[in-house]
Amino acid sequence: MDIYVTPSGEDLGKVTDAIRKTIADAHLPSNIRVTLRGMVEGMEASFKSFAIGFSLSFILLLLILLAQFRSFIDPFLIMLAIPMGFIGVLIILPLTHTTLNVMSLMGVLMLIGIADSNSILIVDFAHKLEEQGLSVADAVITACRVRLRPILMTSFATIIGMLPMAMKLGTGGEQYTPMARAIIGGLTSSVFLTVFIVPAAYLLVYGKRRHHVTESS
Repeated sequence: MDIYVTPSGEDLGKVTDAIRKTIADAHLPSNIRVTLRGMVEGMEASFKSFAIGFSLSFILLLLILLAQFRSFIDPFLIMLAIPMGFIGVLIILPLTHTTLNVMSLMGVLMLIGIADSNSILIVDFAHKLEEQGLSVADAVITACRVRLRPILMTSFATIIGMLPMAMKLGTGGEQYTPMARAIIGGLTSSVFLTVFIVPAAYLLVYGKRRHHVTESS
C-alpha cells in the first residue's frame, strides 16, 4: 500500500526524520518493508552529491594553494577562513527561518572560494613585506591594514548584490533565497573574523619559526 504525504509548511528533513522515528517505534514485523520515495530520494541524493562536491572542491583548492605558495603551512592558514564562514551560515539560516537545503548548500560551496580569496590577500602580501625586510609582526599588521580596503570593497559588493535575491524580490526569487542568505551570512562572519584569526595564526606560526631561526644562527 502507498501512503502519500504532502508537507504544508514543514521542513522536509524533519518530516522524514519523524516518519522514520515513527516506523522504528512501531516495531514492524520482519516481513514488512517500508520504503520512502519521492522528494525524499531526491533530497538524499542531492546531499550525497554535495558531500562529494564539497570534498573535491576542498582537495582541489588545497592542491592549488600548495602549488602556488610551495608551502604546507600557508594553505592551512588561508583555509582558516572557511570555518569562519560556516559560523555565519549557521547563524543566519535560523535567524531568517531558512532551512539547510540544496540551494543553501550551494551557497556554502560558493562561499569557500570567496572567503579564501580574502585570506590569500593577507598571507601573500605579508610574505612580500617580509621579503622587503619587515619583521613578522610588522608585516602581518601592515598587510591587514593595506588589504582591508579591497577585502571590504569586494565583500560588500558581493553582499549588496545578493540582497535582492535574499529578500525574495522578483518572480521566482524565493528559489535562490537560501543560497543568497547563506552567502551573505557566511561572507559577513568570514570578513570580520578572518582579519583577526588569520593574522593571529600567521604570527603564531611564522613568529616562532623566525625566532628559532634567529636563535640557531
